[in-house]
Amino acid sequence: MSVALEQNVCECPNPEEIASTYAEVARRASSLIGEHVQRQLQKGVRPPSDELGIAQAFMDMMARLLSNPYKLAQAQMSLVWDYFTLWQQSMLRFAGMQVAPVVSPSHSDKRFRDEQWQEHFMFDFIKQSYLIAARHIRETVNGVEGLDEQTAKKVGFYTRQYIDALSPSNFALTNPEVFRETVRCNGQNLIKGLNNLLRDIEEGNGSLRVRMTDTSAFELGKNVATTPGKIVFQTDMMQLIQYQPSTEKVFKRPVLIVPPWINKFYILDLREKNSFIKWLVDQGQTVFVISWVNPDERLSEKTFESYMKEGLFAALDAIEKQTGEKDVNAVGYCLGGTLLATALAYHAGKKQKRIASATFLTTLTDFSEPGELGVFIDEGQVSNLEKKMFMRGFLDGSEMSGTFNMLRANDLVWSFVVNNYLMGKNPFPFDLLYWNSDSTRLPAKMHSFYLRKMYMENKLAEPGGIEIDGVPLDLGKINVPSFFISTIEDHIAPWKSTYMGAVRFTAPVRFVLGGSGHIAGIVNPPAANKYGYWINPATKLAPTADEWFSGAVQHEGSWWVNWQEWAIGHDKTKVDARDPAKGALKVLEDAPGSYVKFRL
Repeated sequence: MSVALEQNVCECPNPEEIASTYAEVARRASSLIGEHVQRQLQKGVRPPSDELGIAQAFMDMMARLLSNPYKLAQAQMSLVWDYFTLWQQSMLRFAGMQVAPVVSPSHSDKRFRDEQWQEHFMFDFIKQSYLIAARHIRETVNGVEGLDEQTAKKVGFYTRQYIDALSPSNFALTNPEVFRETVRCNGQNLIKGLNNLLRDIEEGNGSLRVRMTDTSAFELGKNVATTPGKIVFQTDMMQLIQYQPSTEKVFKRPVLIVPPWINKFYILDLREKNSFIKWLVDQGQTVFVISWVNPDERLSEKTFESYMKEGLFAALDAIEKQTGEKDVNAVGYCLGGTLLATALAYHAGKKQKRIASATFLTTLTDFSEPGELGVFIDEGQVSNLEKKMFMRGFLDGSEMSGTFNMLRANDLVWSFVVNNYLMGKNPFPFDLLYWNSDSTRLPAKMHSFYLRKMYMENKLAEPGGIEIDGVPLDLGKINVPSFFISTIEDHIAPWKSTYMGAVRFTAPVRFVLGGSGHIAGIVNPPAANKYGYWINPATKLAPTADEWFSGAVQHEGSWWVNWQEWAIGHDKTKVDARDPAKGALKVLEDAPGSYVKFRL
C-alpha cells in the first residue's frame, strides 16, 4: 500500500493518540486565532466594505421582488406545494411503496452519487428538500424584473454560490458517505480534517487556500513538463524554449506557442501521453514556446504592449536568428491568443508579415459577452482592484485562481472541502490540478489596461479603438489564415463569444468547436479518443454562432489531427531536423527553464 493510501485509512483510535491530536489541534488553532487578532489590531478595526457590490445588488433585487407581492406569493405557494408533495411521497415510500422522486439531480451532478442518497429514506428526503429549495430560489431570483443586466448577472451568480455552499453534501451529518466514515472511525476523520484545514490556513498565511492535489508528488522537468528542449533566449518578460526534434525531417516553418501569462505554459506539456507540445514535435514540427516570467513589484509598470514587444516580437526575432525563418505558425492560448490577435492587427497596420498562420485556442477578441467572468468586472470592482494592485505592483495569482474556481465551485471548491476536511483524506495527486494551483502574478499596469480596454470597453473589437505606437488596431485587417478552436462547455471564454471575434477576421477562418471545457477540451490527445469536435463544412463562417452550429457536423477524435491537416495545408516543405544546441543562439539552460519553476 502506498504512503498516500496509508495516510487515508482510519485505524482503531488510540486514546493517547486522540489526546495528542486534540492538543496539537488546539495549539495550532489558538496560534492562528492570536495571529489573526494581532493583524486586525495593527490594521485598525473598521467595518467591512462591499467592494464587490454584492450587498447593493441584492438590495436592489429584494426591492424589485417585494414590489410585486403577488408574484412573490405565487413563488412561495409553489414552494409549499412541492414540499407538501415531497412529504406525501416520502410517507408513501416509508410505508414501503415505490414512488417517483419529486426532483432529481442532473446526471452531471457528482455531489449525490453515493448510493445512500437514493436508497436511504432520510438522505433521499434531505437531498430532495435541498434540490426543491435550490430550484425555487434560483427561479425566484432569476425571475425578478427591472434589474439592469450587470446587477442581474451578479445576483444570479452569487445566489448560485450561496446555494452550492448550503448543499447537504457539504456537512458531516447530512452527507451519507461522511456520516459512515465518521461512525467507522469514531470521528477520527473529522480530527484529521481539522488538521488539514489548519494546515491550509497556515500555508495561506491566514487565508484559506484549499489544497486540491498533493503538490509534493510533482516536480517540473521530472514528471511534468518533461519534453526535452533548451532555453535559447530570454528577456525580463519571458524565456524562449526550443524543443528537441524527434524526427529526422521537420516542417520548414516553425511553430510558436504563446500561452497565457495568467497561468504557466506547461498545461500543454503535463505528461508525455497528453502533451500537445510532445505531439507536435512527434508530427515533425519545430516547436518554440514562450515561458512567461512570474512578475513581482519590479515589473509593475510592464504593460500589455510590453508583453507584445518584449515577449512575442522578441520571440519572433530570436526564432529568425535561430532557424533563418522570417515567419512562423503562431498558436495563442486564451490571453495568449488575445495578445496574438493584437500583434496581427499591429502587423497589418504596419504592413508587415511575420506570422504566416494563426491558431487561437479558446480566445476572446470580442469581449461584449464575456460570460460569467463579467460578474467580476464593473467600474466599482475594477477600481477597488486597481487600488490593491497599484499599492503592491501586481495582482496576486491566488486572487485570480480563486475567481476561476468560483465559476465551478462544486468541482473546484466544495468537493475538496468534503474530501480534505470532512473525510479527512489527503488530496489525490493530479497533474492538471497541480498546474491549476501553480498561480502567476499579473503586473498592475498591464492588468488594469486589460480589464478596462478589453473587458469593460471592448476596444479591441472596435476598429482603431486601441493604438500602439500610433498604429490603430483593426482586427478586420488581419490577413493571415486563422484557426479557432473553442470548447462547448467553456466558462472562461464562452464559445459563442469567441465566435463573435472570429467572424471579424477578413482572411479565411476555420472555426472548430471541441467538446468539454476550457482545459480538457484543448488537452485532448488523439490516443484518448474523447469528446470529439464540430466543424461546419461551409467555406465561409455564418454570421452567428447559432447559424454556424446548425450546419456543423460532429466528428470523433481529437481536434489536434484536424489542426495538423490544416497547418501543413499551407506549407508542406520539410528540412533537416533542427537541434537547439546547434543553432545561432546560445543555450542558456535545459527546458522547462527557471522562469516556470518560480512559485509564489
